[in-house]
Amino acid sequence: MAEPTLALRAAPRRVLVIRLSAIGDLILSSGLLPVLAAAWPGAEIHWLTRPGNAELLRHDPRLAGLHLLPRWPARRWWRPRELAGLLGEAFALVRALRRHRFDLVLDVQGLLKSGVWARLTGAPVRVGLGSREGSGLLMTHVVSRAVESHLPGKEYRALCRALGLDTAPYRLGVAVSDAAAREAARRLRAAGIDGDYVALAPFTTRPQKHWLDDRWAECTRRLAAERGVRVVVLGGPGDRDHAAALVAQAGPVAVSLAGGTSLGEAAAVIRGARLLVGVDTGLTHLGLAMGTPTLALFGSTRPYLDPAAPNARVLYEPMDCSPCRRRPTCGGAFTCMRRHTVAEVLAAADALLAAP
Repeated sequence: MAEPTLALRAAPRRVLVIRLSAIGDLILSSGLLPVLAAAWPGAEIHWLTRPGNAELLRHDPRLAGLHLLPRWPARRWWRPRELAGLLGEAFALVRALRRHRFDLVLDVQGLLKSGVWARLTGAPVRVGLGSREGSGLLMTHVVSRAVESHLPGKEYRALCRALGLDTAPYRLGVAVSDAAAREAARRLRAAGIDGDYVALAPFTTRPQKHWLDDRWAECTRRLAAERGVRVVVLGGPGDRDHAAALVAQAGPVAVSLAGGTSLGEAAAVIRGARLLVGVDTGLTHLGLAMGTPTLALFGSTRPYLDPAAPNARVLYEPMDCSPCRRRPTCGGAFTCMRRHTVAEVLAAADALLAAP
């Protein structure tokens, strides 16, 4: 059941936002916070997510509370002692959520796993965003996520409009702790970075979103030779080997911090960069959230075409088959990403680097 508008009887006093994963979507949904704070200045805003995302939210002054799902054991969770521990944590979380007596829950994940937690809060109004997997039955209202827009977080903006809220304040934003900033600076110094640098975010979980390694390497060498900057490659623990290979191909002008930083530290590294160049991945969206000049290379996906920031740009050359998202039809050629040439990327990078 989709509703174009939802009239609340009164301004809520306590609101819970549920976005459990993924990192990129959590960052894109961060723009909800200034909208909710502006619309309901006296309300307490809480967030429910997975422990791995906590660092992106824990230090945000706009949040009155952060709630974390129990960590699911990687192995043998069915053993009586481990299962009892997991259930104990889950019941404790339910009790904690119910104690807050939320007036409104926004399930912006829209899946069964998030919908169940929304229902367990006992909140009288539960709004699901594009609820799937039967989670709509656990909501009091469902808002469609099918919206035509080129802006970041378009579906979350649609939810705000459905609630009758002004989306003008919608801005991506992540708060970085002082400790994370200090550790990021230490890691940069240890890697030999003591001047201007460009950050790269080349890795995702889907190969159809990747750019070509030899082009990353050439781009890196030319940035160093022609623009006088070092290059820092960022990524997660699973990207260590790929990042090492890319750095080896690029030469000594590049260093890798992939897998060596926490999310908060990566955000601090990005905040200090002259420029971030990346594909459709959470770290690229983090560039927008940190206000860093950002160049995004899209192809099989296009989460936004207008980054809504004067110091950011999207390169996207549509084809008849794009965006194919999770179902590429090119047999692994990934032609849409091959259309991004080194010259094109460097020209866009130059424009961003030259801007005030």
